[in-house]
Amino acid sequence: MLDCTWSACSRHVSCFDVFSLLEQIFRVQKAGSTLRREAIAGLTTFVTMSYIVAVNPAILKSAGIPTGPSMVATIATTIFGTLLMGLYANRPFAIAPYMGENAFIAFTVVKALGYSWQAALAAVFLAGVLFLLLTLFRLRQWLVEAIPGALRHSFAVGIGLFLTFVGLNETGIVRSSSGGAPLQAGHLTAAPVLLAIGGFLLMAVLMIRRFHAAILTGILATTVIAFVAGIAAPPTKWISFPPSLGPIAFHLDFSHALSWKFFPIVLTIFVMAFVDTMGTLIGVSARAGFLDEHGNLPEIGRPMLADAFSTIFASLAGTSTSGAFIESATGVEAGGRTGLTAVVVAICFAGTLLFSPFIAAIPAQAYGPALIIVGLLMLAPITRIRFDDYTELVPAFAVIALMSFTYNIGIGITAGFVLYPLCKAVGGRWTEVKPGLWLLAGLSLLFFVFYPYA
Repeated sequence: MLDCTWSACSRHVSCFDVFSLLEQIFRVQKAGSTLRREAIAGLTTFVTMSYIVAVNPAILKSAGIPTGPSMVATIATTIFGTLLMGLYANRPFAIAPYMGENAFIAFTVVKALGYSWQAALAAVFLAGVLFLLLTLFRLRQWLVEAIPGALRHSFAVGIGLFLTFVGLNETGIVRSSSGGAPLQAGHLTAAPVLLAIGGFLLMAVLMIRRFHAAILTGILATTVIAFVAGIAAPPTKWISFPPSLGPIAFHLDFSHALSWKFFPIVLTIFVMAFVDTMGTLIGVSARAGFLDEHGNLPEIGRPMLADAFSTIFASLAGTSTSGAFIESATGVEAGGRTGLTAVVVAICFAGTLLFSPFIAAIPAQAYGPALIIVGLLMLAPITRIRFDDYTELVPAFAVIALMSFTYNIGIGITAGFVLYPLCKAVGGRWTEVKPGLWLLAGLSLLFFVFYPYA
């Protein structure tokens, strides 16, 4: 076995040359890391976030985007963004299509509002261009820093409950009612529902046992059981060359772009994405020790540019908004400190391109429990909301409740932007509201004025 340490590699000219190149590009030794540690960190991040290859196409399928090309778009976007993050920003963060934004595209923009998925991709593109311009002019960070912690935490919790409901509904554990109560329990003794419950419990047990690949293992095991039990049809072949991106790539519909009714959609995608990105960058960087004495991430413009370009690429490829993935924290915990970790993640995702027939055949009973688990994980920030301060609690509660009960993430976010400064003003604490939030509040009022109500 090759001993990939600096002292050992000095005895092997070819290996030493590789290390010299890697040190020049990533400054591995300066970051206090090693090649082995960076590789392990990259594998760890890949394993913990690889569920996105199956779950993202499954969600976007509800918008009418074909699963095979959608899977390729998901992987291509992940590879592009993560390589950009690693090679340009030199940070150990992976980039992939966001959970939450994909649900907004599928269930709100397309299913609830009636827009085509092509129009939704145009909104993602416009939001990406807006990201890019704001990043270049250094305004994006100004806006994000204006969003108070209570709202940031409530966004995560609300999206988590939203994804949980999607998972419960997709698996049949919960279903809509024809009369009386709006919802009711599904047929909990039916084989498909029992399998979904079993998949959830398997993922939960693996997580309790601190197994890094809990979600992916649960998806794979539940899928195999579904095939064997006849609950879902297995693929006719397991490995093939990846399907063409032709059916979805560059299929953007800008015909609604200048409509005021379309404005709330672009605004929501923009707000969701930049909040997610900043939260991930700051949170994971804090754990990695990247922040300076003022709590800021040095050269933050580089990872933010990688995020902006990734979102533009995602829309052109045919998938939803992309950005820094919170699962990057697992790689940081494993010791990843440079962009080499991200490059390893990208290489691993490239290997998944050959398994499109299997991924397209994964049933709801397998990916639905993953959505529920992701929702569970996103509840953690609720403990950081101040329940003894009603100027913080009321807007946070409105965000969570409206996201969950209106089946619309955008309404929850914009309601929070309006209510937070209002509550602070009523409480005589309007000075706690930063100028950027007043701007977002004004945009959010426009959201409600021009929202295309059914």
